[in-house]
Amino acid sequence: MITAGALVDELAARSVAEVTGVPCSFLTPLINKVASDPSVRYLPATQEGEAVAIATGAWLAGATTCVIAQNSGLGNMVNPLTSLNHPCRIPVPLIVTWRGEPGRPDEPQHELLGAITTDLLTTLGVSHSLIPPGPEDLGAVLDQGWDAMRGRELPHAFVMRKGTIAAETLSEPWPQPSPETKVVRFGDAGRRRPPRRIEALECLLRTVDDRSAVISTAGKCSRELFTLADRPQHFYLVGAMGSASAVGLGVARHSARRVVVVDGDGAALMRLGTLAAIGAEPPLALTHVLLDNQVHDSTGGQRSLSAGTDFPAVAAACGYPSVFDCTDLAGLREALQEAAAAPGPCFVHARIQPGSLEPLGRPTLHPSDVARRFRSFVAGGDRAEAPRTG
Repeated sequence: MITAGALVDELAARSVAEVTGVPCSFLTPLINKVASDPSVRYLPATQEGEAVAIATGAWLAGATTCVIAQNSGLGNMVNPLTSLNHPCRIPVPLIVTWRGEPGRPDEPQHELLGAITTDLLTTLGVSHSLIPPGPEDLGAVLDQGWDAMRGRELPHAFVMRKGTIAAETLSEPWPQPSPETKVVRFGDAGRRRPPRRIEALECLLRTVDDRSAVISTAGKCSRELFTLADRPQHFYLVGAMGSASAVGLGVARHSARRVVVVDGDGAALMRLGTLAAIGAEPPLALTHVLLDNQVHDSTGGQRSLSAGTDFPAVAAACGYPSVFDCTDLAGLREALQEAAAAPGPCFVHARIQPGSLEPLGRPTLHPSDVARRFRSFVAGGDRAEAPRTG
């Protein structure tokens, strides 16, 4: 067996600064170790795909976060692994348990996924290796995985069998209750029309300073932001709908820069649990802007479910210390200014009109070039890396 401390030490030796994920009984000793040891940064995630997006954000900030999950969570990881990490060529280490491994008795719900775990990882383009049963070969296996990530610029999964890690006692500190958050409202909904998205983005570009990192959600939000101004401080999600806020959380935890996430109502509803992950992390220099037009604009304007959702109340209930609700451009500008000076994370909800620029292009830079340019900006370099060719 391997002790949880030995595994954590080996990860730390490879610059792993944090562990995030969703529990699995095979992982209990490791989770108990990272949750109890104040020298290890542990971030519980609400969903495995969210954990991948958080680790992706950490990479964009120049840090390494290890994702831990049961193999059943691979289903939730498919979207970010294939439409975020793969096009952006962003490597993150994964520790994935092997529930339902053929020849080892397990519960019936793990039978199918256990049989296809390694094939599924291969299909997803994720290289993988088996964590050894003892400490002698652990370093060599981890080195091989890190070599694979450096060479392929893609995630690598370390597959873990039952009983690989020795038992570990849990002594997890309980968080202090968050003070009640009051929603601050700006604007006059009765006298002014909601702005268009393009107007809201123009307002954001005028208000957010050039030192902040901006992450925009997939679809027409990123396309309009790119059309208005393509800057090294921008990271456009071209896929992985719903993951922008988790990516922003990962960046903000490892960067001194203020992070601004520009989200949409449909995307936020898809990963609503991420609001709880963000709200649990004050103080955090993150402003989460949600542009709410109550439709899925990128696919033809079908209604979303946001008409019955009180986003500011949800953000307040999830622990955001500062929540702002605005109904016009003047209110949005004031809210963004307040958020820049307020203790974070901050949530800014803005009602906007459906519709977008027509015709509307798409980002012309390859996602991997956008990622590396953004990473250079977050690191504070004098200039971004040149886009790769060929």
